[in-house]
Order: sequence, then structure tokens, then C-alpha cells
Amino acid sequence: MELIDNKIFNSIFTNFVLYYLQSKINFGGNMQNGLFDVEFRMDELSKNGDPLEKFNKYVPWEEFRSKLEVIRKKRNGNVGGRPPFDVVLMMKILVLQSIYNLSDDSTEYLIRDRLSFMRFLGLSLGDRVPDAKTIWLFREQMGNAGLVREMFDWFDGYLRKNGFMAKQGQIVDASIVSVPWRWGSEDDE
Repeated sequence: MELIDNKIFNSIFTNFVLYYLQSKINFGGNMQNGLFDVEFRMDELSKNGDPLEKFNKYVPWEEFRSKLEVIRKKRNGNVGGRPPFDVVLMMKILVLQSIYNLSDDSTEYLIRDRLSFMRFLGLSLGDRVPDAKTIWLFREQMGNAGLVREMFDWFDGYLRKNGFMAKQGQIVDASIVSVPWRWGSEDDE
């Protein structure tokens, strides 16, 4: 008996879970959701030129691994807790932060929220997502190892080699904050 390819299984499983959840929760729409709606949505994103998909196509992410593993080797082997997230995954998260000008908290939220981010990172709905503190810690570890500039130069080099350039700040990291009300302003009169 042949085993199903892991990506195909994840895609089918993700679609099944979404179909099940959406059938139990009314999101305000009147249409019944189909089993492969997520797959169709991802296809639409691809047809519209998802830039993150191009990054995965033109950037050989595995070439970053050997340099980034230095960060993990400095870690004490006796430390408890969960195993650390993959260094290439974490590097890709820092690329998302840089391109979209995101804070650590916003990055964590958007990875959970956006299908295109999940696809870029190779995550499915059931996978663990690094929290804001983990993202911050990885960036600090890269900085302490002197790797930030080198890794981003490599990334930019691969893009330029393939005729692309990454632009920063395409999503605004918006926050809602309360502003004190000023008594005696012109609007009050």
C-alpha cells in the first residue's frame, strides 16, 4: 500500500477540518462551504500573483540552514521545554516582518490569520505557530550571532538574481489606542 504524500494529506486534512468547522459555525454567509474551498482560494491567490509564492520559488531556503544552525548549536542541550522551531521557518518569519513592516505580535496574529502566510511558511492549520516572544528571541539570537545582515543580503541577492526586489511596509501594522479627550477644543464650541 502506498503512503499519501505529506503535502497532499495536509491539504486534504486541512480542507476537511475547515469544512467540518464551517458546517458547525455560521460565519454570516448563506452559502454552504465546500470541502475544497481552501484549495480553490489558494489557487485564486496563485493566479493573482501571490508574491510570497514567488519567494518560495526563487529563494533556495535550505541554503540558509547551515548558517542559521549556529544559533541552535549555542543552545544548552540540557534546557527543557518544547523543541525549538525550525531555523528556516523562523528566518522566513523575519522576512515577512521585514517586507510587511510587522511587529512581533502582529506577525504571530497574521500567521494564524492569513492563508498566504501559512502557505509561504509551509504551515497547515493544525501546526504550532511561533509566538511573539519566540520571534523576538530568534531575531535577538541572529543579531548576537552577527547573522541578520548576512542572511538578508543573501535573500536580497536571490531576489535580484531572479529579477525581483522586495519592498518594505506593504501592510501597515495598525494598532488601536485610546487617545485622551481634550476639554475645550474648537469642536466643543
